[in-house]
Amino acid sequence: MKPHHSPIDLPMDPDFLRSLYKAHKSCAHGPSRVMVNTFFDALLGTLFPQLSHVDFRSEKEFEVHFLKLKLQLDQLLWRMPKRAGIDVDEVVEAFFNRLPIIHDTIQKDIEGMYKGDPAARSKMEVIRSYPGFLAISAYRIAHELLLLGVPEVPRMITEQAHSKTGIDIHPGAKIGSHFCIDHGTGVVIGETTEIGDHVKIYQGVTLGALSVRKEDAATKRHPTIEDHVVVYSGATILGGDTVIGHHSVVGGNVWLTRSIPPHSKVYYKAGMHDKNSDTTDVFIFQEGEQFDS
Repeated sequence: MKPHHSPIDLPMDPDFLRSLYKAHKSCAHGPSRVMVNTFFDALLGTLFPQLSHVDFRSEKEFEVHFLKLKLQLDQLLWRMPKRAGIDVDEVVEAFFNRLPIIHDTIQKDIEGMYKGDPAARSKMEVIRSYPGFLAISAYRIAHELLLLGVPEVPRMITEQAHSKTGIDIHPGAKIGSHFCIDHGTGVVIGETTEIGDHVKIYQGVTLGALSVRKEDAATKRHPTIEDHVVVYSGATILGGDTVIGHHSVVGGNVWLTRSIPPHSKVYYKAGMHDKNSDTTDVFIFQEGEQFDS
């Protein structure tokens, strides 16, 4: 019988180490997660002093800090392989020129979260402690960079927020003003999702795709949520052709793959599904109708 060798006794295959070295040499290096996260945290702290770690002693010092932020973004983009075909200087300038609009949009989101949550005591509390604020702010910043043609970095920004909050918003989604995510853990908003103004969603909501085929990547795969819609916890809404009409309410744990008209209310009622009939556990009724309990 051959003697038993523990894994620690076996020498490493030198070809494995060599292959790793070659992979490092051939890898097209981009900005690291640390660089991207540092920039995002510094930018958010600049836009919202409630999150800042710096005490500025003068306006001049603040202006210098702002210039350093621009330099950080410039360095990030210059580390992109072949700069991804973008003019780095133009992108940096355009992004910072849009900061007043980004800031105003996030302020409206804060308003939406503050007014939409009876437990919110102040807007400062929303900024300092709400995961929805962090996730939406990351999305707003990442979305602008994506619109300017920046690859990878937008997704890295939203994934940082995802890792901290459990809220996954693709930077390619289109989201209107006064957006509110309450609680938030487990929320997924897909790349081609379109969300109107004054929309509120709760934890565990998925706005996803019916198909995950790679050949569908260029198509609209995710739903459209019109203005003044509320989607309660655990609801799943799928499909690029699915439209949730304005001023509708989607109840908890509802599964939707088809559109509903404006002013609808959808709720789930537990029951046995009969495959031989057209009955369903999902009930839709419009304004003026009564629940059938």
